[in-house]
Amino acid sequence: MPNDSTSAFYRENAKTYANRARNLPKHQLDAFLARLAPGAAILELGCGGGQDSAYMLSQGFDVTPTDGSAELARQAEARLGKPVQVMLFQDLDAESIYDGVWAHASLLHVPRPDLPDVFARIHRALRPGGLLHASFKAGEAEGHDGLGRYYNYPSAEWLSDLLTKGGWRDFAIAEHNGGGYDGKPTRWLTVSAER
Repeated sequence: MPNDSTSAFYRENAKTYANRARNLPKHQLDAFLARLAPGAAILELGCGGGQDSAYMLSQGFDVTPTDGSAELARQAEARLGKPVQVMLFQDLDAESIYDGVWAHASLLHVPRPDLPDVFARIHRALRPGGLLHASFKAGEAEGHDGLGRYYNYPSAEWLSDLLTKGGWRDFAIAEHNGGGYDGKPTRWLTVSAER
């Protein structure tokens, strides 16, 4: 999370954010996990409070949770009872070791100019045939929300072009209405793609 105001928000609100009432994206999680072999290795990028990692662990998967905020990582560690690596997306340096990457509502904080490199890093981190799940708040131009957090706000077309150029296979981008931490109605884009 290189944006100062975004980092400051998660640093100052980590406990409240991590422990808020939150509906697990169970439908999306189950669809993602159903495409992986039992016990597959999953990297979670931006685990926040650790709820999604906790669910994947409970289903028998080998999950590596990470977050760019040290304060959120500590909150997730308390929930998971295991270490959470503090890592920015731009620092991912793994090669062919994960079967899946789960990045639910996290890559949306990556500055637009950095997204091609981050997607390339995720591509390298996945084994051949590995799966990516990522979700974004839809839009046409980058900006900040009312809480000061940076968002890249891509369109489906913009993301599709990025995935095509990045060599991703069998990708799909679904759109749906929902909400977010700020309580505002949100149009979401959900990406599923294969290395």
